[in-house]
Amino acid sequence: MPDPPPPLSSERQEEFVRLLNEAHGLLLRYVMSLVGNRHDAEDVLQRASVAMWRRFATFEPETDFIAWATTVAFYETRNFQRVTGRCRLEFDDELMQTLAAERVEHVRQWPRRTEALVHCVEKLDAASRALVEAIYTEGTPAIEVAQQQGCAPKTIYNKLNFIRRALAECVQRRMAEAAT
Repeated sequence: MPDPPPPLSSERQEEFVRLLNEAHGLLLRYVMSLVGNRHDAEDVLQRASVAMWRRFATFEPETDFIAWATTVAFYETRNFQRVTGRCRLEFDDELMQTLAAERVEHVRQWPRRTEALVHCVEKLDAASRALVEAIYTEGTPAIEVAQQQGCAPKTIYNKLNFIRRALAECVQRRMAEAAT
């Protein structure tokens, strides 16, 4: 058994807490994208955080904390899936590592995608924006919105599909523009 790492200085302890707090939301979304539900993701992230704390002496300052932390979280996720048997699909480790790396890039882009989505929602006409806000912000069931508007629920679902498609295209355009 290897020797335990030396205790962290108070500065390194503070650095760990700061870095982990800054990355928490991204790490939770990353793990959730791998396990599929928030409760399991929170459990895995808690275990990964403990593992990160134990290994933080091996983390080199001024390097990419997110890359390091997602690697630790990936292995904790795989262990969780193996132990609990909650992974319904069995992929080989190479494929899982490829998928996990892609998830990191996707999760890193979420703040920019969210910003683009907010901009695109603001560009919707008033009726479409009100429908999106009723369904997605206020949580009003589509059946209730249909009753309020005096139309069939299918009409609301069709409108939502059209709006989602338009928003997705708008977000993709904004992301492409930002990349150039």
